[in-house]
Amino acid sequence: MKKTLATLTAAAALSACASQTSAVEQKQIEPAVGMANPASVYCVEQGGKLEVRKDKDGNEYGMCHLPNGKVAEEWEFFRANNKYN
Repeated sequence: MKKTLATLTAAAALSACASQTSAVEQKQIEPAVGMANPASVYCVEQGGKLEVRKDKDGNEYGMCHLPNGKVAEEWEFFRANNKYN
């Protein structure tokens, strides 16, 4: 009986020491999902169509195909033409 009580007490003490992530901490850890890329949004707002390409290292980047036939890297286009940038 004493052995069982000691085991239960030890288990309860150890479980109280276990760290738990609070809702606030968990919210900070989770990445923001669903946020639109501002350069992509700007391209589409200007009537462009997006194309995602990969460089030789496998990194992705976006190309904006504009209605006038020009093609520009989406962030370069955004920085050069967005008045709020």
